[in-house]
This record gives sequence, C-alpha cells and structure tokens, in this order.
Amino acid sequence: MIRRRKPHLIAGVLAGTMTLTTAQAQNIPTSVTTPDRVETHIGALEFRDGAPTDATVEKVKNNLDYVRALDAFMNSFSGASAYALRKGFQSIGAEDNTVVIFSELMDSNSLFLTANADTIYTLAALDLTNGPLVIEAPPAVLGTINDMWFSWIIDIGFPGPDRGEGGKYLIVPPGYDGTLPESGFHVGHSKTMHVLYAVRAFMDNNNPKPAVASIKKSLKIYPYIPGGFGTSMAAILEGKVRPGRANQSIPPTKFVEASGKSFNTIPPNDLSYFEMVNELVQMEPATSFNVELSGQLAAIGIVKGKPFKPDARMKKILTDAAAVGNAAGRVLNFRAADYPGWAYYPRSKWSNMLWQGGFDFQTPPPLVTKDGIMPLPATGARTLDSRTAFYYAYTMDSPGMIMRLTNAGSQYLMTFADATGNPFDGGKTYRVTLPKDIPAGRFWSFTVYDNQTRSMLQTPQRSPRAGSQTYPSPAAVANSDGSTTVYFGPSKPADAKEGNWIQTTRDKGWFVILRLYFPAESFFDKSWQPSEIEVVK
Repeated sequence: MIRRRKPHLIAGVLAGTMTLTTAQAQNIPTSVTTPDRVETHIGALEFRDGAPTDATVEKVKNNLDYVRALDAFMNSFSGASAYALRKGFQSIGAEDNTVVIFSELMDSNSLFLTANADTIYTLAALDLTNGPLVIEAPPAVLGTINDMWFSWIIDIGFPGPDRGEGGKYLIVPPGYDGTLPESGFHVGHSKTMHVLYAVRAFMDNNNPKPAVASIKKSLKIYPYIPGGFGTSMAAILEGKVRPGRANQSIPPTKFVEASGKSFNTIPPNDLSYFEMVNELVQMEPATSFNVELSGQLAAIGIVKGKPFKPDARMKKILTDAAAVGNAAGRVLNFRAADYPGWAYYPRSKWSNMLWQGGFDFQTPPPLVTKDGIMPLPATGARTLDSRTAFYYAYTMDSPGMIMRLTNAGSQYLMTFADATGNPFDGGKTYRVTLPKDIPAGRFWSFTVYDNQTRSMLQTPQRSPRAGSQTYPSPAAVANSDGSTTVYFGPSKPADAKEGNWIQTTRDKGWFVILRLYFPAESFFDKSWQPSEIEVVK
C-alpha cells in the first residue's frame, strides 16, 4: 500500500517553513563549515556561504598545479637522471647498445652525478624494442642493470649471480611472450624498453690496462635468438619454439672512449626538466612507472601519447616547481646528517640516506649476524625524503650499494659540512683523520664534488681524489701511528704528502664521499669511525 504524504507537509518543506532545518543548523559543528574568508599561505580564500569566489578558484587551481608539479619533479628525478645519462652518451657518439668506457678512469671533465676516479667504468643504454638482449659480462666486475626509472633489474659481477666469475645475462623487455631458455643465462625482466648497464672494474696492481683489456675481450651485447643456447631439444620438440643456432654469430661490441671528454649527463633544474621527463614518458610504456607518478605527471600535462604544451600560466608554475624541487634535493642532502637514521653515528656529519629505507626506499637493508641474515620489516611506506635525496645526487640503484655484507660490494659515507655544521668553503683548508685499519678489503678513497653539479670538482688536479691506490694520483701515506690524515684546501699544506691532499677552489663549495670497497666488520659495528672534517685555517 502506498502512503501519500500530506499536502501541507510537502508545501511546508518547499516553502522553507519547516522548523527541522533550523534545528539541524544549530547542531552543525563549525569544523565542517567554511567561513566566508580563510587566510592561508597562498593568500585569502573567499567564499559566499561555502561557494568559492572566482578569485579563490584561480588561486586554488594554481596551487594544485604547483603542488602536483613539485611532487612530479621530486618523484620523477630518477627517470630524468636515467634519461639524461642516455642523452649524454649520445652526445659523444655512443648510440644505444654501444659501450661507453673510461679506460683511463673518469675525471672532472665530464659531468656525472658523484662518479668516482678509482675504477674503470663501462656504461651503456640498451634498446630492447626488438626483443631480449644478451650481455656477456666479463669477470671481476661490480655493477648493475636498471630500467629507465632507475628501478633495479639485476646485479652483475661480485654482487650478482655470477659472483665475479662473468656470465651470460638475458634482459627481457616488457610484454615479451616468447620462449625463454631453460638454463645458461641470468635472466632480468625490465619494465621499460630501454635499460642502463653500469659496471665498474678494478685496477690490477694500480694499473687500469689489464681490466680494460679483459673488458674489451669479454664484454659482448647482442640479440637473443630463441631456441638456441640454453634451450634443450626436448623443449623444441614440444613445438613451442623453433630450433635456433646454438653458436650464433656475435657482432663485435662497439666501444666509445670517454676518458678526458667533456659532456653532460645531469638533468636540468628549470622548465626544460619537465620537457625531458615528457620525452622519457613518450619513449617508454605507460605501465613502466607507478600510477601515482603517472597521475602527478598527467595533472601537469605529461601524458603518454599526447603532446606536452603548457601555456604561459603553466610554464610559470612549472618553472617555480622546478626551482623549489631543486632546492628540496639540496636541503635533503646538505642536511642529511640531521635526518633521523641517516647519520653514521650520533652527532656525526657523515651519513647515508639509504640506511632508512634501503635501495627500494621501503625496506631497510637486512642485518648480518652470527646466526645469519636477519631481514628487517618493511617500513610500510615509501621513504620519500631518502628517495629524493638519493636520486638528486647519485645514480643507479642496487641492493649491493647498501648491503651489510663484509668483503663484498661497497659502502659510502657522505658529508656536506665540517665538524661545526658549516658547509665547506673552497678557500679554507680542512683535514680528516681515518683511524688505522681502514675497513676496506680492496681499497678506499675520498672524492670531492662540486656543490653545483654534484660532479667531480674541477681543479688543476683533474682527479679530485685521495686514497689507497697509486693511480691516477699518488696513494695517501699513513701516519706513524697507522692513521691516515687527508687535507682539503686550495693549496697543499707544507707538511702534507702529495697523495694526502685534495685541491679545492676558492669561492667554490664542495662536498666529499668516502668509499670503502669490500668493507670489513668494523665499519658495520662502528668500532671504526672517521673523524669529522675540521677547519685547519
């Protein structure tokens, strides 16, 4: 049975004469209402009984675009940096699948984010658009393969599955549905159609030539042929793959020498940054990066398959966001030691942001105890600040960069300030002391970097480093008590050995990284600690 409302009640509601509305209004908490004027950091926001005015609409839209642009800058820097590396390689004639090699080590001529002057770098951008690629890695190397957002794919060499013996790696592109080999390869799956190969080799008796010869003899990059090596005849008889040549013809590897060359691999920090990110987005699959970042980029006009054409208003917002994002990267690095969990030991200026969330910025690296490996729980959230800080000044990502294993991989300590907390002044002289028994099974080194470029500081020294190796500059000499003192300054102190001094430049700021290759237990238990860097004069 349908009940009909009484006509006088319906009329009362429509006429607004019911007392129910008044009673409800008296019970509405003020916290859910909006005043007619609200003061905020973007100015006064005005409303008419909750409805925004035209001026408020404009302010809020501009602010939303700015916030999304700022997030996009900080969250996409890994991709921009990877893309800038590829562009830098191309600028010296190293197209995709060509290996850039630093036979005489890297130096301050080229602009690379915090590279070292101690190992032989081999770098390449690899193109998977025509299918999987095989990489025959040489022995005795240390490196990794990342996708074009610096997401880790697989390690190579000592931290990888070949454990320094060399081996065949098969890198598979997204969406590949062909047959893969049953054995014989270390397989890595990429989310992007291009990947970055970054591997370092060690000198032999302080001489880079043997390692270079080994690399040029052993390193090979070529297309994978299904049904060949690694695939049994039994699998072929199943009809899923045709027979391929077991011993295919392998083209010679193309090398481009980069030692001493001047070229740039660093992303910009102005409007062109977003143009670079757009180029990357257009180059790679839409599914190659996470949906949250995709949404931030889409909100500012960067969408796969669509032109990026910001108007004058949006260009101004993007330029501002790039400036603040650039500042954020600098703040998080220059104040890294103040961030909880980043300092090497309490009140130290030596730090590393990767200890907070590990290489993937969500799980701290596992502990290594006498009872074995002890995984630590995930943080439950992306450690955004450590990710922004890391990608702003450093490149490539791998578990090997932060693993707590002795006599394997490498460990890094960075400092941007002296013992009193002041940034380093290129016109002053400083010193640091490393206690005896420096925990580095293979070698240790300091490298000084330019605050502006985050690349090696350009001085007459060419290689702004000091360490235990005698190439490309003399080795540091230990003190009589076994400790080692290193000086930083525009001129060498009278009592300093040549290998114990790194030159700086007046009116130029700098920071330094201490590298320990194949670290010992005393580094992890902190029974060994470097001194803070102190002003001498």
